[in-house]
Amino acid sequence: MAFWNRRKAIDSLTDQPQGRRLNRTLGWPHLMALGIGATVGAGIYTLIGVGAGLAGPGVILSFVIAGLVCICAALAYAEMATLMPAAGGAYTYSYAVLGEGLAWVVGWSLILEYTLVCSAVAVGWSAHVATFAVAAGFPEALLSGPYAGGAVNLPAVLITFVVAGLLIAGTRESARVNLVLVAVKLTALAAFIVIAGAAFNPAHFHPFLPNGFAGRTLGGAKVGVMAAASIIFFAFYGFDTISTAAEETKDPGRNLTIGIVGSMAACVALYIAVAAAAIGAAPAQALARSEAPLVAVLAGLRHPMAASLVAGAAVVALPTVILAFLYGQSRIFFVMARDGLLHERLARVSARTGTPVLMTALTAVGAAAVAGLLSLKEIAEVANAGTLCAFIAVCVCMIVLRLREPARPRVFRTPLWWLVGPAGVLGCVYLFVSLPGATIARFFVWNAIGLVVYLVFARRSSLLAKPPRC
Repeated sequence: MAFWNRRKAIDSLTDQPQGRRLNRTLGWPHLMALGIGATVGAGIYTLIGVGAGLAGPGVILSFVIAGLVCICAALAYAEMATLMPAAGGAYTYSYAVLGEGLAWVVGWSLILEYTLVCSAVAVGWSAHVATFAVAAGFPEALLSGPYAGGAVNLPAVLITFVVAGLLIAGTRESARVNLVLVAVKLTALAAFIVIAGAAFNPAHFHPFLPNGFAGRTLGGAKVGVMAAASIIFFAFYGFDTISTAAEETKDPGRNLTIGIVGSMAACVALYIAVAAAAIGAAPAQALARSEAPLVAVLAGLRHPMAASLVAGAAVVALPTVILAFLYGQSRIFFVMARDGLLHERLARVSARTGTPVLMTALTAVGAAAVAGLLSLKEIAEVANAGTLCAFIAVCVCMIVLRLREPARPRVFRTPLWWLVGPAGVLGCVYLFVSLPGATIARFFVWNAIGLVVYLVFARRSSLLAKPPRC
């Protein structure tokens, strides 16, 4: 077997030595909160405005399309996660099904995705806290990066390190805090739907598709429903972080299924309701002009108290998304190091907390650097490319394993897998090609760098490249 297609044995994935094994401490409520906390965040609080600017009222369809693609991917994830309850998510599944070379590409893409999601949400959080910071006398030059004429987005940097510190303290402890913050976030969005829904104006939905469905190029940028969907897709993923927690889940066959499928279904319904209420209460272009569109809608409806509460909830609860993705990123790094594809020191876990402390800290440094210097839109676009790559890989893994090992016991079986799997692949490919050309180019440059790292270092240091120990 060549180095690029050597595979890990599925049945050996959970057999890890002490000191390189994560503790099983999470139940399904923690996983649901992790998935919802990761999914409901900067996307719905901020990117709904970006999407409205690209698709007008048709942004509702953008949410539906992105949601359907994510549901297909979520079903594939649920099957693979319960079949292989080990840390690593899409990377681990690809290693066992498709081989080391493709697994490296997926893992390298996940590094891009998770780091940039943490950065994007930190920037979105900073946009909500900026008003409070200015009122407190905080220098404006430290509230945004060079893209907006500032020096560095210091609040985005600081919140990243605060969340990293919480994760280093322990998985179960951070999961408990996450449960509380997710409840705050969902309550605020429910209040928004009620208040904005009372001001619903059907006239705001005409014309429904001002820039068309497939889209067109306007001012050098892609616009339309699919262009918006390729950006709004950022608002939906997050359930995949649950799969990275498989090794830390109690009764993974039951709890992973509930966590992945349940959180995705809840978020799709919530997002469509929020988008419909927002467009009904304010014209699409008004949403596009604000970095905090939900707050702007409530302020425009003369509900200053509600606007302040929603902004406050975002300030309190958006860090749950950073927490979820910082958690997932550190676990991806950890598993790649444990497999020998990264330096082995990165695979060590704390004897006291059972968490990969060094890996969490390094991930936080990278995410903070990006958050301090780049804009939300730039970060989200590139993060989407990495995520779409991972989703395609998981759907392909599910299909290949169904064909290769149809008799293997499965706790959760994707319904209509022969339809859901290909639909997930094709939907993700369509969203990928709908991304801006510069974003696609950056994604391939990132993976070209990764390929060099793999050929020079990882393929030789891989545990599968070494003779088995007697």
